[in-house]
Amino acid sequence: MKCTRRNVLQRGGAAVAVGALAGCLSEPGEDGTDDGSGTNTEDEAGGLTGYTAFFALQDWASEITGEHGTFENPVDVGEMGHGWTPEGDLIRNVAETDAFVYLDTPEFSWAQDLAAQLEAESADVATIDGLADFTGDQLLSFSDGDLPAPDADYTADPNDFTLEEFQVIDPTMNEVTAYWHIDHWDGGLPDVPLEGTVRFEPLVEADGGHVVPLGPDEELQVDVRLDDGAPEGIVDLESDGDSVEITGLEEGRTLLVFELLHDGAVIWDSSAGALSIDVSADVDPADVTEFHDPHVWADPVLATQIVETFAREFATLNPDNAATYEANAEAYAQRLEGVDEQFQSAVADGELDLAVFAGHDSFRYVEHRYGFDLHSPVGVSPDESPSSGEITATIELVDEHGIDTILYDPFEAADGEIPPLAQTIIENSSATETAPMTPAEGTLAEWHEQDWGWVEQMEEVTIPSLRKALKAD
Repeated sequence: MKCTRRNVLQRGGAAVAVGALAGCLSEPGEDGTDDGSGTNTEDEAGGLTGYTAFFALQDWASEITGEHGTFENPVDVGEMGHGWTPEGDLIRNVAETDAFVYLDTPEFSWAQDLAAQLEAESADVATIDGLADFTGDQLLSFSDGDLPAPDADYTADPNDFTLEEFQVIDPTMNEVTAYWHIDHWDGGLPDVPLEGTVRFEPLVEADGGHVVPLGPDEELQVDVRLDDGAPEGIVDLESDGDSVEITGLEEGRTLLVFELLHDGAVIWDSSAGALSIDVSADVDPADVTEFHDPHVWADPVLATQIVETFAREFATLNPDNAATYEANAEAYAQRLEGVDEQFQSAVADGELDLAVFAGHDSFRYVEHRYGFDLHSPVGVSPDESPSSGEITATIELVDEHGIDTILYDPFEAADGEIPPLAQTIIENSSATETAPMTPAEGTLAEWHEQDWGWVEQMEEVTIPSLRKALKAD
């Protein structure tokens, strides 16, 4: 069975470190689940078996394989794959199947690490990346490039310092590649070329939203070091107070800890969650690695491309059912086209071309394709929290444009409840109603009981709510 390889392995501090998975895979026949031939046993219908990184991918894999495949989603109902922590036996369970289906993006770092471990152990499991056929111009950057200026009047108190945000900026693109949230990183660092250097400029917010001035002549400086026990000799690290430079000395991976210094003393560091960095000879020093918004699956047109990738890879793994996989993928593509047309109609029929979404910014691809604005005070990651200023600006936007309905993510509150952010906007603006909107990264108990897949979530929840918010009805 052929294992696919990813072109680039890049991620942040992962929920499951690759090293922690070492030794988890059994030798063929060791636990009785394999006959020792080096080929995993297919399901009773002669189809594929496998795992996926989250709900949408599992739904698409199941639609393609039909009766000739069984794919499982390890993420529980009511949860999303982003920031999820797998159980210790997942790698062994996946290794007993034919394929692991995922998106190679730092937002699903646990899935990246699991795929890397499967490949490193030469397991007889195909790792299938849904982003494999995407080109750079199809993907949106991880951030919008609009970075705030430092607060020149800010004065730091090292005895009463509260970090709110720590973002790692790639100055060549003025974009965020990674940012710290509570005790872990979202996003990640690009690979460093062997004998090449990559420069980053941290942006820090603290003590009530102040953008902290950094530099050798400022109160605070940024520094970076190797994590305790991390491999040495792979990178050289330098800091000039407001930026850091990482030079690749030897191929491999190590772990970094960022620090904030006041008069030479550390007042904050990221040791609770080290950030991984890879040095590779395959990276051209002239190339710039850009991090992208991972939410491609919310766009029905891009979803079609992922489905086509899966169908091709499944056919390669199981040629006996290749015709069935191709036919099922074509039929499902027609359903995705129907969702595409419904999005077009919702925007075309709308009195407004602006809506407000009180949730993480997961519909940027949908906005870009259909030509409307979905304002969110929250960033791309579900872990981000809006500042009071961002909430105030959102309330003013609602009043200015006569927005009646505030959209929200039903995963961000208990069943049937309105998330606090949406409730705050309603209570302090002219808006009077709320409506749920989901990118279909996961599924809820009610939807699961009705056997709703990606299409049903869009047709029954997201599109009707969007029509309401845009005043299309």
